Amino acid sequence: MCGRYSIYESMDHYLRQLSLDLVVINGYNQEPINRFNVAPSTRVEVIRRVDQGLSVDRVKWGWSPFWAQGKRQDPINARAETVMTGKFFKALWPNGRALSPANGWFEWIPDPDDPKRKQPYYIQAVDGAPLFFAALAEVHPGLTQNERDGFVIITAAADQGLVDIHDRKPLVLSPEVAREWIDPKTSAERLAAIVETGCRPAGDFRWYPVGKQVGNVRNQGPELIEPIRKPPQQADLDL
Repeated sequence: MCGRYSIYESMDHYLRQLSLDLVVINGYNQEPINRFNVAPSTRVEVIRRVDQGLSVDRVKWGWSPFWAQGKRQDPINARAETVMTGKFFKALWPNGRALSPANGWFEWIPDPDDPKRKQPYYIQAVDGAPLFFAALAEVHPGLTQNERDGFVIITAAADQGLVDIHDRKPLVLSPEVAREWIDPKTSAERLAAIVETGCRPAGDFRWYPVGKQVGNVRNQGPELIEPIRKPPQQADLDL
């Protein structure tokens, strides 16, 4: 998974899709988020379960444990194959489970005639519904931002036609599975199953080429997710 995605609806829109009968304890406005080009190290909304209900927090995309800070750029993703057992994310697993709501994400495909040039593609649900990425987050309570705050998106191996776009994809959960993901009562066995097999299949998504303006983190706006030509049929990419 490359490091860009979009989240542009109002937070109410994503919360309604989850259909959780829980109080949202912190305030957020009703305006569209309008982030069409979320980049690493920027702060963006994540959804977490807390003792009083649900919390919506703006958290930096990227995280490292305290002993690794400053040694390299904070990772933005965690591999499903190692996230439950590796040392790096031990402080976040399993109690740091969160959801990263989104509308779609971007990947770049090398030009077969010139590998130095890449074409961005935008990937979204076939029905246009919101997406929920499985995430892990560290969030400290308080009115001021904490330098330790951060989150990562869990990624899985791509399947079917998505392999032709990229060999990794975010661990996208259905609303039903997303509710399980952040439920503190979900068993360790069930969490392992979600990480291993809970990702929505490639058939749930469509993808099409978009303009290269998305490569500049300063660019925002709905034009970034508009197709630059007729979207190819998924069969065209199922090589």
